[in-house]
Amino acid sequence: VRRRLASAGVGDMVVATVKKGRPDMRHQVVRAVIVRQRKEYKRLDGMRVKFEDNAAVITTPEGVPRGTEVRGPVAREAAEKWVRVGSIASIVL
Repeated sequence: VRRRLASAGVGDMVVATVKKGRPDMRHQVVRAVIVRQRKEYKRLDGMRVKFEDNAAVITTPEGVPRGTEVRGPVAREAAEKWVRVGSIASIVL
């Protein structure tokens, strides 16, 4: 359909605004990589994956994370596509 924004999923880089966090970061427009989503999706091996929340990691336009740790699990698709995000993740599912 014309004028419809394409949907984003796990592993995609999006332009977003910061809703929670430090007061100096809030309401800023940033680039982020989606690492978890509530909506169930199917992997190539047929396994269905669903997380408890939606989450993204704030990055530079090149994909380098601006933080030093990721709280909670990171989807395998995001860790494989964005290696720097996967390297700071505590858990990769």
